Amino acid sequence: MTDAAARPQTAAGVRAALAAAADPDRVPQLARFFKTGPGGYAEGDRFIGVTVPQTRAVVREFADLPLVESMSLLDSPIHEHRLAALIVMVGQFARASRPRSRDDAARERLYTAYLDAVERGRVDNWDLVDSSAEVLVGEVLFPGAPVDRVEPELIVGLAASPSVWSRRVAVLATFAATKAGDARPTLAVAERLLDDRHDLIQKAVGWMLREAGKRVGVDVLTGFLDVHAARMPRTMLSYATEHLSPEQRAAYRAMR
Repeated sequence: MTDAAARPQTAAGVRAALAAAADPDRVPQLARFFKTGPGGYAEGDRFIGVTVPQTRAVVREFADLPLVESMSLLDSPIHEHRLAALIVMVGQFARASRPRSRDDAARERLYTAYLDAVERGRVDNWDLVDSSAEVLVGEVLFPGAPVDRVEPELIVGLAASPSVWSRRVAVLATFAATKAGDARPTLAVAERLLDDRHDLIQKAVGWMLREAGKRVGVDVLTGFLDVHAARMPRTMLSYATEHLSPEQRAAYRAMR
């Protein structure tokens, strides 16, 4: 592949590079996997058949894509176009966060643009959320531990949204705090979403609780479970207890 500087940094260039990597034979499998059919959580989403590693390889050629071009990609009906835009934005945010070249204005632009895309329903599948929310929201709201605000107003609003994708953004954003050593944002959002009936939220909450136990302390996880396991949906509880002993898992399941 060519050097990034040799590529015109445009949305059209990204679309062309992705089209060159696309395999139409993969499209039916992707459509089934991401539930794009009638009644599915991603009904109507469209794929062209590019794998995630291929998308990341393409994105490396467009590291300097202007934000307006990324936003154009996020308005595309093609899933891989939106994923590429988000990967570009995450990479640019990471570069703008380096201590020796920190650019708070660039970070703010990316954060604001991302929230706009979430609000407009352009970050609308679980892989899109999971590849972006921790960095583009979490690293802004939870830059270190202990966190300044356990439940920022933005997270409370996202967690209360009727959009499953906004609620998943709220959950995944707290991963940044957990990685920094403070699990309180994850625990707070998990408590807010205990009664959420959507499978993708139950999985996300259980996953983040499991990570809190792994990264901050198993006592953090078990303390939460001691209080809330009886109320937790089966899927959420299963994900949260995955790394506990068989005896502990059985005990918490018996509380339901």
